[in-house]
Amino acid sequence: MLRALLGFFIITSLLSCNSKVDYHVISEVPDLVMPENGLKFKTIEDYKNYKIVATHYVTDNNELRYILANQKAFRAISENHSFPEGSILVNIAWSVEKMSRFTEALEANEIQQIDYTIKDSKNFSQNPGNWGYASFIKREGKYQSLPESTSKCIACHNLAKDTDYKFTKYQEME
Repeated sequence: MLRALLGFFIITSLLSCNSKVDYHVISEVPDLVMPENGLKFKTIEDYKNYKIVATHYVTDNNELRYILANQKAFRAISENHSFPEGSILVNIAWSVEKMSRFTEALEANEIQQIDYTIKDSKNFSQNPGNWGYASFIKREGKYQSLPESTSKCIACHNLAKDTDYKFTKYQEME
């Protein structure tokens, strides 16, 4: 009886230790590097765990974009503070299509590219706001690094100088 009771406690203890489920999801991004500045796709390996802070519809590219923030960036944007070092904002651009059951509406279809910006004064002190830019385009089911210069990214984001070179504002749910 004592042996059976001891066995029950050992098994219960083992099961309770193993019953802890890790809900931390890791994406499997390709091992790509931006040729111009060395930013890696792997830097945002866990972007699926970031928080959505905004959505945008971009008319020139006909894309729906989800803007996600790592913990540092989320805290800053949700509290309306400046972005600290290490802030990362991820931009996931989706093509859109008409919804099959509600054709007056559009829905996200396929990911076209994933971009991110990182606040890093050590490596990007020459860039306005100390932001580094990376863009990974998806073509025929595979990602590739943006072959062009990030100067186009910088020029566009210069339009948002008064908001730390970011267009995104936090879209708080009430």
